Amino acid sequence: MDKSAEFWDKVADKYSKDPIADEVSYQKKLKITQGYFKPNMEVLEMGCGTGSTAIVHAPYVKHIRAVDISLNMIEIARRKAEAEQIKNITFEVSSIDDLNVADQSMDVVMAHSVLHLLEERDAAIEQVFAMLKPGGLFVSSTACLKDSMWFLKPIIPIMCLIGKAPKVVTFFTVNQLVRSMRNAGFEIVYKWLPGKTKAVFIVAKKAE
Repeated sequence: MDKSAEFWDKVADKYSKDPIADEVSYQKKLKITQGYFKPNMEVLEMGCGTGSTAIVHAPYVKHIRAVDISLNMIEIARRKAEAEQIKNITFEVSSIDDLNVADQSMDVVMAHSVLHLLEERDAAIEQVFAMLKPGGLFVSSTACLKDSMWFLKPIIPIMCLIGKAPKVVTFFTVNQLVRSMRNAGFEIVYKWLPGKTKAVFIVAKKAE
């Protein structure tokens, strides 16, 4: 099993029960995202975790394909959706590298708390760009650790060894993330940083 998948499998149950760290910011991000949704939209969520965000958004779109590297996370997500009788989400186990998504087939791609956990951030952003239809949106919330939590960089490998951190954690700034998106061809239409140590929320658009 992939070491990252193994880590998230182990923490899935606790993760599903932990409260959201910043509920106010989370709710604002949900509302902003829903402002872009239309009932006929096809949406992909990468790194969906236990499905909470997909479940909240499901009533606003046609269909959400929600993927995560962790089987345990996906199983929890499926149970939650079933309990709430949500029928328009397809949950599946997949890494971003292994995703099979046709070019220009998605209206919106979401990636929350994901991009800093990838070895190849730029490649993933370019992959998202290809998936989106002209005018499609890439909605992301990302911990840009190099801006304010750079001191964690030497600690992360130790935490990984003792099972307290995932295998991959990358450090970059908000400006570097924005540059990666622009280099891929995106226009930044909305950017919000709730606080110095908070994740940056970005809505990026593929030109029509």
